[in-house]
Amino acid sequence: MPATALPASGDPSGANRTRTCDARGMAEIHRMFRAGFGEGPALVGGVADSDAAQAEIVGDYLAMLSVGLHAHHEGEDTLLWDRLENRAPSCTAHVERMKQQHAEMLVHLAKLDASLPAWRAGGRATDAASVTTALAGINAALAVHLPDEETNIVPVMETVLAPRDVDALAEHGRRATPKGKVFIQLGTILDAQPDGGAEWQREHLQAPLRLIWRVVGKQRYERYRAALVR
Repeated sequence: MPATALPASGDPSGANRTRTCDARGMAEIHRMFRAGFGEGPALVGGVADSDAAQAEIVGDYLAMLSVGLHAHHEGEDTLLWDRLENRAPSCTAHVERMKQQHAEMLVHLAKLDASLPAWRAGGRATDAASVTTALAGINAALAVHLPDEETNIVPVMETVLAPRDVDALAEHGRRATPKGKVFIQLGTILDAQPDGGAEWQREHLQAPLRLIWRVVGKQRYERYRAALVR
């Protein structure tokens, strides 16, 4: 049954709500997960049997995405759900559904995490099958969870949270970025945005960081992508 949006405070029209923060970043990060995991099956399928070197590159990319999605959901579990339930009681049903969806996603992520090491080590087709199965589960779960969250949670966030609450969620995700993967993750986020990330950079990166990205980061990311997608 499709979810039905609930008002944050008993206002059936939502007309009396005041916007208290900007939570567009949720959809922006979701785009990275959609794009990254979405291309995962093709990337795995493009690795020849026993090509351990390429399996390591693709496996490393998928592991980065897995760490990111784990952190994204952990941030919501620890920093978001209680706040929403306390400040917008009518959103409780949606929050409970989000928790259930997170639990289901965790099953598929755990399967991916468990299957990646063997495939990365040898690139064997028999091991790739377990990775592909886990990715199918993740993508199916994302297809349900992300639009549900964007439709029924983000609008409530924007009426009951403060900017510092949203910033804390973003910082939780940033802290989980694997060592040496800052430029790779940033490039993946930018590529997933409709305009290639130009607006995202203006909103989220200060001018010195944009310069570092243009001079250093973008080239590193493009080399990484060239090795990833052969």
